Amino acid sequence: MAGQPDLERADLVTMLADLAGKPAAEVGDRIGSMELAWLVHLVEQRLDRRFDLTDDQLAGIRTVDDALAVFRACLAAATPPHTSPGPMIAAADG
Repeated sequence: MAGQPDLERADLVTMLADLAGKPAAEVGDRIGSMELAWLVHLVEQRLDRRFDLTDDQLAGIRTVDDALAVFRACLAAATPPHTSPGPMIAAADG
């Protein structure tokens, strides 16, 4: 598996719908503080990652799109480019 984990807006809406117990079509764009805490937890579990979000990042998340942008930025910052060719094999002397 190469690259960044896949995370789409629809994924976040589905998670919020499950939390609220309603269809995804009925999920509004605004996210409250309790919904945000739960959403961060679910995304961390799904992607097997830990986000260390700053107070400024958290304060800036008011909508589903805000959350998606912050999550994607954290993933991009935490996912180093795949440049390692694998383990180095030392040549035998003599």
